[in-house]
Order: sequence, then structure tokens, then C-alpha cells
Amino acid sequence: MPERETMERAQEDAREGKSPSTQAGEFVREEMHHIREGKHGASSPQQAIAIGLSKARRAGVELRPPKGPATLRRKAEQDSAVGEEARHTTSRARSQAVSRALKRKPKSDASHQSISRQAKKSAAKRGPRARRAAAQKSRRHQEGSITRSTLS
Repeated sequence: MPERETMERAQEDAREGKSPSTQAGEFVREEMHHIREGKHGASSPQQAIAIGLSKARRAGVELRPPKGPATLRRKAEQDSAVGEEARHTTSRARSQAVSRALKRKPKSDASHQSISRQAKKSAAKRGPRARRAAAQKSRRHQEGSITRSTLS
């Protein structure tokens, strides 16, 4: 179950009209924080991200299913369906089983170094034009927030 602050930040992002991936980023951030504080581990940075995205879908963030194997898409669609339903409690046995499994995983997979490595790998797949567009968009966003803060 996501923390209340995470849900509030994601809802605020939704109100501001930010993209679903930005809203889901709050859940991924929470997951990284849990791993760093030793609540549980993950077998890779990708698994930590996947757990965060799954939590986001279950919390009602409208993320598209990923491109990939049918089983992965089916799981993502299942998570989204759960997000649209009324709230229900997760079975205690299942919840404890997941927690025990994750506690056996290493904690180093949420380190700054491993996340940086994952981000670079992911960016390299996109190609130079996409990276440049993302950098320019980030720059525009930063300039917008700087001018807004100086005006107030």
C-alpha cells in the first residue's frame, strides 16, 4: 500500500495536468526510498522501478501497459483494473510472502550509482534526437520555474 504522502503528491501532479509517467514517478521514488532505508531489497534497479509502476497502476494512475511479453502486458492490465475497482484489502498471506521475498534481496540496487547506470542505459536506447528533445524540454521547464519563482 502506498504511503499517504505519495498518493497526495501523485494526485497533485494529476491536478496540475502532468503526464501519467510523472505521476507514477512518485511511486517509483517511494519504492527507492523503501529500499534505501532497508525496508526490503530488489534484485535490480529495473525491478524496483517495476514495483513502483505496479503500485501506481493499482493506485489509479492511467499508465499504458508496457511493450514487451504478453505476460507483462497482462499483469499491467490487471494492475490497472485493480486501480479502477473499489478498494479492498490484500490477503495477509500474500502480503507477507511478498515482503519476505523482497527482504532477501540486496539493498544496493537502489543506490545512486545503480540508478544512474540504469538511467544512462535507458537513455542510450532512445537515440540522440530523443535525448536532445528531452534535455530541451527539461531546460524550458527549469527556466519557467525560475521565472515564476522570481515573479512571486
